[in-house]
Amino acid sequence: MAKNCFDLKTMTYYSPRQPIHLPTDPNLSLTTFLFQSTSSVIDTIALADAQTGDSLTFRQLETQVTALSRALLRLGIQRGDVVLLFAPNSIRFPVCFLAIVSIGAIATTCSPLYTVSELSNQIQDSNPKLVFTVSELLNKIEQLPLSIPSILLDDASTRVLSSKIFSSLVWDYNDLTGESNNFPDEIHANGIVSQSDVAVILYSSGTTGRSKGVMLTHRNFIATALMGAADQDYYGEGKNVALCLVPMHHVLGLAVIMYTHLRRGNTVVSMVRFELEKTLAVIEKFKVSHLSIAPPVLVELVKRRQVVSRYDLSSLKKLACGAAPLGKDVFQECAKILPQAKIVQGYGMTESCGLVSIENSREEWFLSGSGSSGALLPSVESRIVSLETSKTLPPNQVGEIWLRGPTVMKGYFKNLEATKNIITDEDWMITGDLGYFDEKGQLFVVDRIKELIKCNGYQVAPAQLEDLLVTHPEISDAGVIPSPDANAGEVPVAFVVRSPNNSITEEDIKKFVAQQVAPYKRLRRVTFIEKIPKSTTGKILRKNLVILDRQKASKL
Repeated sequence: MAKNCFDLKTMTYYSPRQPIHLPTDPNLSLTTFLFQSTSSVIDTIALADAQTGDSLTFRQLETQVTALSRALLRLGIQRGDVVLLFAPNSIRFPVCFLAIVSIGAIATTCSPLYTVSELSNQIQDSNPKLVFTVSELLNKIEQLPLSIPSILLDDASTRVLSSKIFSSLVWDYNDLTGESNNFPDEIHANGIVSQSDVAVILYSSGTTGRSKGVMLTHRNFIATALMGAADQDYYGEGKNVALCLVPMHHVLGLAVIMYTHLRRGNTVVSMVRFELEKTLAVIEKFKVSHLSIAPPVLVELVKRRQVVSRYDLSSLKKLACGAAPLGKDVFQECAKILPQAKIVQGYGMTESCGLVSIENSREEWFLSGSGSSGALLPSVESRIVSLETSKTLPPNQVGEIWLRGPTVMKGYFKNLEATKNIITDEDWMITGDLGYFDEKGQLFVVDRIKELIKCNGYQVAPAQLEDLLVTHPEISDAGVIPSPDANAGEVPVAFVVRSPNNSITEEDIKKFVAQQVAPYKRLRRVTFIEKIPKSTTGKILRKNLVILDRQKASKL
């Protein structure tokens, strides 16, 4: 095993990467830390908007954040108050986030796709004092039973939006672009902001149950920024350009892409959503070097390679893929299309402020598409715990992944019971994910424990079957779920999206899978569907497929 990866006495896995040193000043906000780190690149582009072409240098970013922070203080936003960000990606999203947390207030975010009911649930739980949104979403805010002051981000001249809105000037673009000193002490008029303070409440996707508010601290973000950029720093990379396709309301977009790259002095290009040709054009125009994507994007790159070949993507150095496992075939085909780019997989979760592990393409044993989620980030520890015996396990034995480190959340908001169920007295976080480490310290994530299919006493990982299905040239996408069975308990069934202009049948698919898996993993049923329901980060919403399956069964 790689040096320092596993301690046999404690049965604990460690990172093979060089250790990092976190700042020791307890009174340090993530905003102050960012601008301290970027003082040498103040005239470099920090944020660029792919849609509008607008951009901000680090100097301008600091100026806008400072001005908005002062405006929030004038509006009476106090330390510990919650402010909601309900908006799509833009260069103003980071400005709002950094301003909110700089004064000790707490940011919470949610998807622009939320229904009024979903939005109402989060607002009732988090009780925000103010909402930043955009005009196209304002109608949802106005349908809420509670009256919450709101500020539009997409209209610089707007002062009063409705009877619910503050009448005082808040977002005046001229106010936010004037000259300013370095991030001022008076921003802390509400009291000193400390690393242990909660900076953000991010609500988990709720793919396996009711969503909960994950409380992440300033220290969590600072640690994620240092750990996430550790490889770039260790190998002496210059300044990079990252494209943020992932929603900024999600931990991957907010902490791992936006905050981590900005802290390092990299440029972050903001884009609202993935559309293949528009995305390729943005990569070419801004010379994007780093791209974090969900598996469906990688699949589309492979299946539409003729379109991809029309663009100059030579700037791409690294493609990081997460959210779900992806097959070796897809990785290998993508490597042929983008030979200059290293394609790596990573693993993370909201409760760990984003990344836990990621592949290092410079390691001699690195093989793109190996199925590994890479080695632990610096300062992260892990254990693999047996579901049957609760004992910690050595390499190459599958169990539940436990984590410990400076990025682990403070807990669930207003939910002490749920927090106790996931964080032990020794500060280990129980992830609910199934996986193992190999001898080199590489982590392999099998699936969510709650989503494993129990078939005749055997455990079947839906992700493995989904992985296999999308390798078929006539299958565009797939989702696998358990279906109740009187004899087996549960059996795997699949929802499949056909590739354009093909007529593959249910029997064809069953035979394709049966030839490559053990009998208990064979598909019992295949349903064709136009689109697999997924979260904004590419995770299959299996609970939606379960509903469809039950509806279909009731009609039989």
